[in-house]
Amino acid sequence: MTTQEEELPTAATPQKSGPAADGWLGVAAITASLFVFLTTELMPIGLLTPLSESLDVSVGTAGLMVTAQGVAAGLGVPFIVAWTRQVNRRKLLTTLLGVLAVGNLITSIAPNYPLILVTRMFMGFASGVFWAIGVSMAMRIVPEKQANRAAAVVMSGISIATVVGIPLGTLLESVSSWRTTFLIWAGLSALVLLAVAVTIPSLPSANAVSVREVFGLPVKNVPLRVVLVMVVFFVLGHFGAYTFVRPYLEKSAEASVGFITVVLIVFGIGGAIGNFIGGQSVNKSLRGSFVVGGLLLIGALVMLLTIGTNNVGVIVAMVLWGLAFGVVQLSQINMTLAAAPETFEAAMSLNTMAYNTCIALGALIGGLFADHTGVKSVVWFGIILVGLAVVLRAATGRRAVPAAS
Repeated sequence: MTTQEEELPTAATPQKSGPAADGWLGVAAITASLFVFLTTELMPIGLLTPLSESLDVSVGTAGLMVTAQGVAAGLGVPFIVAWTRQVNRRKLLTTLLGVLAVGNLITSIAPNYPLILVTRMFMGFASGVFWAIGVSMAMRIVPEKQANRAAAVVMSGISIATVVGIPLGTLLESVSSWRTTFLIWAGLSALVLLAVAVTIPSLPSANAVSVREVFGLPVKNVPLRVVLVMVVFFVLGHFGAYTFVRPYLEKSAEASVGFITVVLIVFGIGGAIGNFIGGQSVNKSLRGSFVVGGLLLIGALVMLLTIGTNNVGVIVAMVLWGLAFGVVQLSQINMTLAAAPETFEAAMSLNTMAYNTCIALGALIGGLFADHTGVKSVVWFGIILVGLAVVLRAATGRRAVPAAS
C-alpha cells in the first residue's frame, strides 16, 4: 500500500471535462510533439559528415548544432516559462511547434553555418519550454486517475525518437540530402502543430510564477531542492557514461558500427519498456521506483564492465540499462511533481535547466576521464554518480516528498 509520503498529486490545474478518448488523442499529439522536438535536437548527430562537408566546417564545429540547442533549452527555460505564465498552454505549445517548423525550414535553406547555429539556439529555447509544460499538459487532459499513465506515454516519445526518428533521418539523408531531411522535419512539425490545435482543449495557465519566484522555489522548498540535486547526480552519471558507449564498446568488445547501431536501438526499446513499467510502479511506490531503477542502472553498468566483452553480454546490459533509465526518468518527473504540485511548471523549468546543463557537463567530465584515465573510467564515473543519487533518494525518501493534500 502506498504510504502518505509517496502519494502522487496531479498538477494543480483543473481537469477538462469530456470523453476520456478525446484526452488521449491530445496525449498522442503531445507525445508526437516530444518526438519532433527531440529528433530535431539530435538529428545532426547522424548527419555530421555531410553537414560539415556541405557547410565547409569541421565535424566538431558541426556538432555545435546539438550543443547550442541543448544549452539554450536548459538556460533559457525558467525565464521563458515565467514570462509566458499568463499564456494559454495550448496556444503556447502551438507557438513552440511553429518555431520548430520555421527553424527546420530555415536550416534546410540556410546559406551558411552561422545562420544555422543562431536558428538552432532559438529552436532550443522552444524545446526547453516544451519540456517544462508538455508533461503537465498531458496530465491535465485525462481523468485524474490516469494522469501518471499519460506522463509515461508522453515520455515514451524519447524512446520512439531514439529507435525510429534519428535512424529515419539518417536514412532520408542517404537517399536525398541533409537539407531535404530538415525540410521534411519542418513539414512534420507543422503537421504536429495542427494535431495539437485540433486535439488539445484550451488550457489556461494555472500555476506558472514569476522569474523571481521560479528561482526562489528551491530556496523555500526543501523537497524540491533535494530532487534537483538527485537529478544532477543522475544525469551527470547516466549521460557521462552513455555519451561514450561507442568508444567503450569499440575498445572492450571490438564492436562494429552496425552492431553499435543495433545496441542503441535496443537501448531505446528497453527505455520504452521502462517507461511502461514506471507508469505502473510510481503509483505504488515512488521512492522504490527511483531506488530500484537506479540500482538496476548501476547493475547494467557493472555488467558492461564484467561481461560486456561479447555481443550477448553487451545486449543484455544495454537492455537493462535502457529499462532502468526509463523507470528512473519517469520517477524523477513524478518526484518533481510530488515536491511542487502547486508550481509544477516552474519546478519542471528548473528540472529542465538542471537536466540539460548536466547533459553537457556529463559529456565534458566524461571526456576528461576518457582522455586521461581511459574510457573504462567513464563507466565507473556513471556508477558512482548514479549511486549518489540512489543513496540520497533512499536517505531522504520520506522527507523529500511531501504528503499529497
